[in-house]
Amino acid sequence: MPGNRPLGFLFALLAVTIWSGNFLIASGFVDDIPPVTLAALRWLTATAVFLPFAKRDMRRDMRALLDNRLELAVAAITGVTLFNTLVYVSARTTDTVNMALFASTTPVFVVILARIFLKERISLLRWTGLAVAIAGMLAIATRGSLDVLVHLTFRAGDIVMLTAGFLWAVYTILVKCKPPTISQNAYLGATFLLGTVPLVPAALIEQWFAPAWTFTPAVLGAVLYIGVLASLVAFFLWNSAIMHIGPGNTALFQYFMPVFSGLGAWLMLGQPVTVVHGVGFVLIFSGVVMATRPR
Repeated sequence: MPGNRPLGFLFALLAVTIWSGNFLIASGFVDDIPPVTLAALRWLTATAVFLPFAKRDMRRDMRALLDNRLELAVAAITGVTLFNTLVYVSARTTDTVNMALFASTTPVFVVILARIFLKERISLLRWTGLAVAIAGMLAIATRGSLDVLVHLTFRAGDIVMLTAGFLWAVYTILVKCKPPTISQNAYLGATFLLGTVPLVPAALIEQWFAPAWTFTPAVLGAVLYIGVLASLVAFFLWNSAIMHIGPGNTALFQYFMPVFSGLGAWLMLGQPVTVVHGVGFVLIFSGVVMATRPR
């Protein structure tokens, strides 16, 4: 049964909007809470909130979940355990420009993996759309300065971010391969639970090496945001978008992240919005429209 394209586009756009706040938190709380601990608190919150609603579906689909346990485990490790943990680690070891640049590799990874494993067609128009969207993202990330791009320095955090982008592409492909015998609630509940388990001992070990930190009201608010909105709500929207419009089309909406992050920084941090941001948005929007056109 074909998916609902407008609904899929809306879901992807809403998910990316929410995740833009996650990147702001990753940068804003870099000195307030260790990265693995932040990831563990995020997913403990998401799992605790969601499991009461998902447990009935998980029990009903238990046989299908067990039959697909390997795929579920890989999805949980890539999408839950590792991806955002690596994003939080990257925020400590590289700057925002580099994070945005390496985050742009994810849609490319998804398009290539979708071609290899799902046999999705890659048209010339799609490649052109990817190139235009990347140009828009670069314009925003470098503030329209070629000098910033030329003099970029690469750090360990860049490799971390590149790895995170590839892992998110793998997760996106696995979601598309979800068996129809597993409901959305059961799939999310299982991946949340499986992905959170390794983070708890890792966070406890981190306390021995990380600087002391305090659980302030600001940290609590950040954990609630990334635990409920950036995890539970956004993952549900993202997975739904993949089922409607496919992984390749869904991944392209990640190019809107620097746009929404810039707007968030303007609203909450008072950082200016310039003509470059407008040009970048036009390029990203145009690129996504070209790359997601039906055959």
